[in-house]
Amino acid sequence: MYQSKLFTKTRKEAPKDEVSKNAQLLIKAGFINKEMAGVYSFLPLGLRVLNKVNNVIRDEMNKLGGQEVFLTSLQEKANWEKTDRWSDEKVDIWFKTKLKNDTELGLAFTHEEALTALMKNHIRSYKDLPAYPYQIQTKFRNETRAKSGIMRCREFPMKDMYSFSKDTAEHEAFYEKSKAAYQNIFNRMGLGDKTYITFASGGTFSKYSHEFQTVSSAGEDLIYICDKCKIAVNKEIIQEQNKCPACSGENLREEKAVEVGNIFNLGTKFSDALDLTYLDEKGVPQKVIMGSYGIGPGRLMGTVVETLSDDNGLVWPVEISPFRVHLVQVGDKDDVKKAAENLYEELCKASIEVLFDDRDLRPGEKFADSDLLGLPLRIIVSEKTLMSSEYEVKERKTGKVSMVKEVDICDFVKKYK
Repeated sequence: MYQSKLFTKTRKEAPKDEVSKNAQLLIKAGFINKEMAGVYSFLPLGLRVLNKVNNVIRDEMNKLGGQEVFLTSLQEKANWEKTDRWSDEKVDIWFKTKLKNDTELGLAFTHEEALTALMKNHIRSYKDLPAYPYQIQTKFRNETRAKSGIMRCREFPMKDMYSFSKDTAEHEAFYEKSKAAYQNIFNRMGLGDKTYITFASGGTFSKYSHEFQTVSSAGEDLIYICDKCKIAVNKEIIQEQNKCPACSGENLREEKAVEVGNIFNLGTKFSDALDLTYLDEKGVPQKVIMGSYGIGPGRLMGTVVETLSDDNGLVWPVEISPFRVHLVQVGDKDDVKKAAENLYEELCKASIEVLFDDRDLRPGEKFADSDLLGLPLRIIVSEKTLMSSEYEVKERKTGKVSMVKEVDICDFVKKYK
């Protein structure tokens, strides 16, 4: 993409009412636009990042055997009444509306009820199990106070997977696999060393559920880390027992953290309420065992910004960066323009994603914008580099500068991680 053709522009300042670092930087860099409190639009660069986050999640869910669906946001009242989650007294984050015939509907904040009801059409026998449908879809939550930028919104994308299993053993085997898949996601996002599997209250089916918490000063949660086991417990659990659930150690370290994912054992709570059964090998009806597995892609994107950015701007991991390379043309002489254009075409032919800063701006302005945008590699084409027959390549994450010959440039970029 030519940067001169990109309709979004960088800004010197974020909106004065925006206090979270992730929203400030993403707005200044032109990745998102704030529509109102808790509601953000994703602009071209931001959407490229969000789509890449989704694709990492999608890849790991597919490896688990997940099958992607896309359910409706509009929810009918009846299914939610069966689980006692329709009443505003029981669930206080509903957005509700009415059809012209006065039928009341809700905008989904999650999809256990809807998908359980749907699966009644497809699960009849033990041969139909297990099943792992998931979606990446917009959710709506009527939060009293939206805050933390794109990490806590009233309208936001959510990946929610639901497992349907024949028995507890089959469910628990998948549940353990999902832990590993989630950790793979966070590793690929550059958050692996800061993200801990965190024990939380289990609710209806087991003693524990599990959150995935990323240590961050922007976090709203307190977690207690066992460095011996590399796991954590949340504040609720530490009040119950002041020790690690895995090794019973008591030397736990307190940190602020952002919840970037969670997994829950649901048991038969929803299959009981909505009568989801299957016939076992003997033809006897059995209730389906369920689990729920959530990640907020926008929240995850915001956490990457909070955790990895620096004083100069965004710092994107290679796998989710909107472009791998920021090609910066310095100078307006014909030979510089021609060399930059030739390199742009060479990188594109090598299937390398490039944002080409061909704008008529001073070098300092271009470099400041480049730091703010945070692409992994910056390649400079200037009179100086033409004289040396090498390109100056700067790593955004480390600041390391390498001089790379033209013949080697595509291999250098492709190998960079």
